[in-house]
Amino acid sequence: MSETDAPTPVHVDVLVVGAGLSGIGVAARLRREHPERTLAILESRAASGGTWDLFRYPGIRSDSDVQTYGYDFKPWKGRKALAPAAEILDYIRETAREYDVENCIRYRHRVVRAEWSSTDARWTVTARNGDTGDITTFTTDWLFCATGYYNYDRGYTPDIPGIERFTGRVVHPQQWPADLDYAGKRVVVIGSGATAVTLIPAMADATEHVTMLQRSPSYIIPLPAEDTVSDLFRRVLGDHRGYRLARKKNIALNVWIYKLCQRFPRRARAVIRWLNKRMLPDGFDVDTHFNPRYDPWDQRLCVVPGGDLFATIRKGKASVVTDRIETVDETGIALASGRHLDADIVVTATGLDLLALGGLELCIDGERVDITKRLVFKGTMLSDVPNFSFVFGYTNAPWTLKVDLVAEYLCRLLTAMDRRGAQVAVAEQRAGMGTRPLLDFAAGYIQRSLDRWPQAGTEDPWNLQMDYHKDVAVLRETPVDDGSLTFTPA
Repeated sequence: MSETDAPTPVHVDVLVVGAGLSGIGVAARLRREHPERTLAILESRAASGGTWDLFRYPGIRSDSDVQTYGYDFKPWKGRKALAPAAEILDYIRETAREYDVENCIRYRHRVVRAEWSSTDARWTVTARNGDTGDITTFTTDWLFCATGYYNYDRGYTPDIPGIERFTGRVVHPQQWPADLDYAGKRVVVIGSGATAVTLIPAMADATEHVTMLQRSPSYIIPLPAEDTVSDLFRRVLGDHRGYRLARKKNIALNVWIYKLCQRFPRRARAVIRWLNKRMLPDGFDVDTHFNPRYDPWDQRLCVVPGGDLFATIRKGKASVVTDRIETVDETGIALASGRHLDADIVVTATGLDLLALGGLELCIDGERVDITKRLVFKGTMLSDVPNFSFVFGYTNAPWTLKVDLVAEYLCRLLTAMDRRGAQVAVAEQRAGMGTRPLLDFAAGYIQRSLDRWPQAGTEDPWNLQMDYHKDVAVLRETPVDDGSLTFTPA
């Protein structure tokens, strides 16, 4: 086919990349506040829901309370404090249907390149069809990247010596096989993060025994299985008003706990240790297995609903081993202490492989954009990249809180552009401003990938921390046209 015979690109006013929690949330907000604008969502997978459709391991659930994990415009009606993946997926898809977003999704379209033309004042986006390999081209006035923060194709697995010799099955939670039969099996779960503490109680009753093998402990705190206060608010005030009040209560609680941990780390450590000790069997070595090297909230706290992990340990169905792996052999794992863990199945709950902007290649007027040299403006735009925004949620609070603010800001920005008659909005980087890493968080999955992400500035509004209330001031309460953006016609 010659260039003159090539299909005419599909044009939309706003193009969203990703049909997960973020993409659906942004698209629904656009439907609410800018119904006159045309919209499309490109999703590389064959289904919506992102993380909540991808991960299939036993027990998968949110690790944030659902009153703040839900969208601010759509009440969450479930009773559980931490919702199972199936309920979250239903909620996301119900939102897509309710706001007529489902019809905008193009499935099996993996975006590979987006090029901005200053002459045309629009993006040309190239997507490859995952079924046929065909290339489809879209043009858009505004490009929004809602691809999450990790590689959907594979998880992170460190080099584990001898793992190839193991004769049992090795499984990463991100690629959980549907045919995995762990009934009556000895299972070793490598890792102590949110995935591991979710998996173990869900698997334990069916297995012969589950061992959580950790190199070093994480902070693990119990949370009531149901949020009775939020349920009361909804029953007394109705779904919408009760939900708003429950969100305010839980947001305040999240912020309060985080700030207390940061300000009084020794006291916070002591409280968490006391909670752990009272829920574990008598004589359990709390200081070896539940006493992290770092302070509370230097990494994300792991939450267990109803203390299910501790209950599983008390029943003797699960145990914790804190040691280093010497090597893996045919029948299990040899540890540095000389101990051997016999295993039929090894689960590598070793984390995520972070991927900025879903691996999307950005170009401006034919020149590739090196995003690691760009700064993040107000936590959602890139310096000197026109008509482009993205979302990266909180590391210390529910992800959706940032999605709501960023989506609201985008709608306000589009309104400001309409009012000015502008076709282009760009955050121009200030000359001479210092830079810092985008994320100040000690977790390994963050630290090993910082060099792949944009940077933050040292001056506002380029210097947003992981602070919800500061984001509210900058993204919701500050006028969009406050002089920090440049608006121009085509």
